[in-house]
Amino acid sequence: MSLTDIAGLRVGHWTSEEARTGCTVIVPPSPNVCAVEVRGAAPGSRETALLAPGMKVSEITALVLTGGSAYGLAAADGVMAALEAEGRGHPTPWGVVPIVPAAVIFDLSEGDGSVRPDAAAGRTAYAAASTAPVGSGRFGAGTGATVAKWRGPETARPGGIGSATVESGDARVAALAVVNAIGDVYTLDGECLTGGGEGDPGAVPPFTSTTLVCVATDASLGRSDLTRLAVRSQDALAAVIRPAHTRYDGDASFALSCGGETADLDALAEAAFAATADAIVAAIRAEPTG
Repeated sequence: MSLTDIAGLRVGHWTSEEARTGCTVIVPPSPNVCAVEVRGAAPGSRETALLAPGMKVSEITALVLTGGSAYGLAAADGVMAALEAEGRGHPTPWGVVPIVPAAVIFDLSEGDGSVRPDAAAGRTAYAAASTAPVGSGRFGAGTGATVAKWRGPETARPGGIGSATVESGDARVAALAVVNAIGDVYTLDGECLTGGGEGDPGAVPPFTSTTLVCVATDASLGRSDLTRLAVRSQDALAAVIRPAHTRYDGDASFALSCGGETADLDALAEAAFAATADAIVAAIRAEPTG
């Protein structure tokens, strides 16, 4: 199960095993609609204001999820340059302007923090984008991801990327999660996957973390309705990561509508909840890489 189960959607990665960082580029088909819900209090992001209901441009050209904290936003420059060279982007009388939202995780404490995804990394990830299954593990934006840090750095465990797909009538909802959380990770049944749960989760230390999610559907939705999928995705994030949405993270869920299927909005929103939870769990259950 993978985000690329949505027809026409491509995903590519750039990974630095040595520096323990990377970036992931998601390329949706055209036309599409994108929305976002940000609940962490310390987000690092680009072009997210454009994704609110009522904004002029509803379609994106690519989405970048990246390590490197705010430095990693530079990866989007390489993606924009590659898209411009292909003539892809929002048309203007003076040429195309690729619309490339981006969001970051904080992984500078892993590996070599002086090495961050840059424009060249973004271009490489874009060039690698394909419809192949994404899988789960520590690669791309999830290379330096860690979880279970609220009890102290000694309890940290590997995070990473996870994927999942849920059917909803004739439509599908798929999710990709970059799991880099202060909190422990649980299944929806309450099983703790990160060996913790003891102690006072209210005593959260100031460790910078962020979990990023992209949910995509082949159902046709406008931005207002699509935002409901992003909201339920965030609800799932909080259900399986405890604590989540802290002062020290930038938890964000992007939602993409990439098809023409007709489906019940409430059913799609619940599918987004399930796919997000499954993707986060898959990231933690994946065999360590590197």
